[in-house]
Amino acid sequence: MIQATPIRLCTESASFEADFAARLHWSADTDAAIEQRVADILADVRQGGDAAVLEYTQRFDGVPATRMAELELRQEELKAAFDTLPEQQRQALQQAAARVRRYHEAQKKASGESWSYRDEDGTLLGQKVTPLDRVGIYVPGGKAAYPSSVLMNAIPAHVAGVEEIIMVVPTPKGEKNPLVLAAAYVAGVTRAFTIGGAQAVAALAYGTETVPKVDKITGPGNAYVASAKKHVFGTVGIDMIAGPSEILVLADGTTPPDWVAMDLFSQAEHDELAQSILLSPDAAYLDAVQAAIDRLLPTMPRADIIAKSLNGRGALIQTRSMEEACAISNRIAPEHLEVSSQEPHRWEPLLKHAGAIFLGAYTSESLGDYCAGPNHVLPTSGTARFSSPLGVYDFQKRSSLIEVSEQGAQVLGQIASVIAHGEGLQAHARAAEMRLRSNSVA
Repeated sequence: MIQATPIRLCTESASFEADFAARLHWSADTDAAIEQRVADILADVRQGGDAAVLEYTQRFDGVPATRMAELELRQEELKAAFDTLPEQQRQALQQAAARVRRYHEAQKKASGESWSYRDEDGTLLGQKVTPLDRVGIYVPGGKAAYPSSVLMNAIPAHVAGVEEIIMVVPTPKGEKNPLVLAAAYVAGVTRAFTIGGAQAVAALAYGTETVPKVDKITGPGNAYVASAKKHVFGTVGIDMIAGPSEILVLADGTTPPDWVAMDLFSQAEHDELAQSILLSPDAAYLDAVQAAIDRLLPTMPRADIIAKSLNGRGALIQTRSMEEACAISNRIAPEHLEVSSQEPHRWEPLLKHAGAIFLGAYTSESLGDYCAGPNHVLPTSGTARFSSPLGVYDFQKRSSLIEVSEQGAQVLGQIASVIAHGEGLQAHARAAEMRLRSNSVA
C-alpha cells in the first residue's frame, strides 16, 4: 500500500534548523551530461536550421516529418480544435482567458504606461514603454498537456502589445492535444510549431528558415529546456529558470483538514521533486491533516508520485505561533503561499516573499493555476525573494525620454562638465560645454 508521511518538525526542537535546512535543500545544478547535450543541440540548430530541428524532432518525439511545414499548426487547425471541444470545455477556456486578460489589462494600466513631465525650464523627462516585437512561448508536452500554460504566457504578451507570439509545443508520437491547440486559438497565438526540447528553444533563439527568431522566450519545460534557456540568455531574453513546483500552507487550524491535504497533493502530483509544506501552531491539526493524507491518498490517480514527493520533500511543521509561521514562510519564499485562516488579512502584512499569496480557506491554489486571473508562472526555489510572477511587464521594455531645453542646458551642462572632467572624459565635458551660452564653464 502506498503511504505518504511528510517529515514532522517542530520549531522548538533543538535540531529544527538543521532538519529544516535539509528538507528545503534542492540543487538547481544541471547534470553535466545534459549541459553538454544541450550545447550540442543548440550548435546544431544554429548551424543547420530547419534540417536540425526536423532531425531532433524525429529522434526525440518520434514524429516522422520531412518538412517544417508539417510541424506548423495553421490558424484553421487551432480554430478547428476549439470548435470540436465539448461545450463545457469551450466555455471554461473562454471564461479563464477572459479573467486572465482582465487581470493583465489592469496590470498594464497600473504600471505599463509611458509617462513624462517638464521641469520649470522646459526640459522634458520621462519614460516610453513599448512592447517587444516577437516572443516565443514554450508549452510543455509529453507526460501531460497544459492549456493553462498557453493562456498564462500568451495573454499577457498579447495585452502588452506584442505583434507576434510564436508557440512551440512537443507532440510525442504526433499526438496533438486539442485543448492546447484550442487555448492557442483563444489566446491569440500568431504561429505555432509542434517542436519541443532544447531544439525548440534553439529555433526560437536563433531562428531557422521557417521558425522566426524571437526577442524573448517564456514558459517552463524539463531539464533540457531549462538548460537551453540558460544557454541562449543574452541572445534573447528569458522569463526565469523554473525549479520544481512548491506550495506552503499557513494554517490556524480552522480549515477542514481534507481541504489542506488535497492542497498539498495539488503540488505533490506534479512530480517527485515538488515540495508541499504545512505550517501550523496547532499540533492536533497537523495530526488531523496527516490522517486526511492517509485517507485520501489511495483515491488519487497519481498516488505514487504524490507519495514520493511528500516522503522526499514534504513537511508538517509545528510553530510556536502564526507570527513565527509567517517568519518561516518569508525564509522559504515559496512559489505558492496559502494563508488558510479565518483572518487571512491579519497575517498578509507579515508576508514579504512569495510568488502568489492565496488568502482564506476558499482560495485553493488550483484556482490560481487555471482561472482566477493572476499569472501562474511564478518564481520557485526561493527566488521570490527577488523575482516576480510573469506579467505584462515581461513583454515590455522601457526607454528613457530626455529633451533638454536651451535654458536647462545652461545648468545641466555645467554639472556634467565638472563630473566628466573628474572622470577624465574630456569629450563628454566638451559636448556639454559647447551648448553653454558662454561656451565655457562658469
